[in-house]
Amino acid sequence: MEFIEQHLIGPVSDVLYSYILVYLLVAAGIYFTIRTRFIQIRYFKRMLGQLTHSRTHGEGISSFQAFCVGLASRVGTGNIAGVAIALTVGGPGSIFWMWVVAAIGMATAFIEATLGQIFKVRADDGSFRGGPAFYIQRGLGSRFGGIIFAVLLIFTFGIAFNMVQANAISAVLNASYEVEVGWTTVGLIVLAAPVLFGGVKRVARIAEIVLPLMALAYTGLAMVIVAINIDYLPQVLGQIIGGAFGLTELAGGFAGGIAAAMLNGVKRGLFSNEAGMGSAPNVAATATVSHPVKQGLIQSLGVFVDTMIICTATAFIILASGPEIYDPSTPTRVEGATLTQAAVAHGLGSWTVSLMVVLVFVFAFSSVLGNYVYAEINLFFLGAKRLAINIFRVAVLMAIAVGGLAQLTAVWALADVAMGFMALVNLVAIFLLGKWAFAAIKDYHRQVDAGEDPVFVAEEAGLPGTLDGDIWMRRASGPAVVGSGD
Repeated sequence: MEFIEQHLIGPVSDVLYSYILVYLLVAAGIYFTIRTRFIQIRYFKRMLGQLTHSRTHGEGISSFQAFCVGLASRVGTGNIAGVAIALTVGGPGSIFWMWVVAAIGMATAFIEATLGQIFKVRADDGSFRGGPAFYIQRGLGSRFGGIIFAVLLIFTFGIAFNMVQANAISAVLNASYEVEVGWTTVGLIVLAAPVLFGGVKRVARIAEIVLPLMALAYTGLAMVIVAINIDYLPQVLGQIIGGAFGLTELAGGFAGGIAAAMLNGVKRGLFSNEAGMGSAPNVAATATVSHPVKQGLIQSLGVFVDTMIICTATAFIILASGPEIYDPSTPTRVEGATLTQAAVAHGLGSWTVSLMVVLVFVFAFSSVLGNYVYAEINLFFLGAKRLAINIFRVAVLMAIAVGGLAQLTAVWALADVAMGFMALVNLVAIFLLGKWAFAAIKDYHRQVDAGEDPVFVAEEAGLPGTLDGDIWMRRASGPAVVGSGD
């Protein structure tokens, strides 16, 4: 496995992420930002308003619940460790480029979530399923392409990433409290089993309670640390802007200067917020909304929360701690989650070690739940029935067990490659299907300008083709549509 990782998986991953995906994802963000006329800026206030009016639901889960499940998968140990690694390798300037890719990535996330809503289908229990596999099959007429995407996602998110998150939880508990890995693994399985066997709706109910609380707690922690070290704030902002454009000379540099800052900031930003990767649209499609654009706006906001708030909180925690903890001239002294934990302890005291352990645990565990939802939706696409889904739930629990006990470098590397190819498939699909989302936007704008609460009716929306199915069709009794509920 070590030979395969070093000589096959590693080189493929390097080429895929360093020379192909980074540029394609940035290009997609710029293209969709221009084509939607900067919808992430023009409609940002409407995103917030939609979030506050999205708690009710009908056949599916609520818009807010879908937002929280998507955030659950996005927000993981990467928000704590990944940002620290970006600072270590790329310096403070990498944070600025994380902001940039999040800003343009919001448009990409909007497009793929809107497409997920347009092409969603109804499950046997009346709820909805959708995502890239579905819009590849229904929009592009390629069942084979949908199957390829579904298989890649099920392995990446359902098995591999859940193994990695379980490994991260057991490592943190062992390092902080010397908790035996075996006990952590048992605890994770006991906690995860009843939630996973409850299906998508139960995960959604858990996520809408836990994620907002943890995100607020972590952001509040950052604000307290910055307030305590308020004198450092101008210096922190100067480091970020100066490092991004090479305006300030930092002693010793930081691993390649402006080029390293840009590359690492872009990579960490893209793969933290997942815009364009094809993951979040799976849960976006499960929401009950009256117009696809409404959920597109909600999921776009998820990118903002992930990067602009949670990742920025980590960056400010580290940078505000001062040179005692993080010195850009010697960035490799401490790295990863250890750097974030050290910065929090420096700012608020050693008692925060326990708090950080709880936060890492919840973030990682929530990712396990969100990842499972993505996988179950794609199992449905492949035609899996209750027995197959229950067997897969057992497989996920086994993956958690193995992940908590084993070293997973080869699995992580293979999952990276699988997710890379998954993103390539999705990017091709959303470029080809973008005209459907653009038509939905025009229909949404038309109704907003008329002072109406937008309701999507397929035959009246000016779509570029015929949309099969009854979800977005006008009911005989009036204008209400089957997909409505908010």
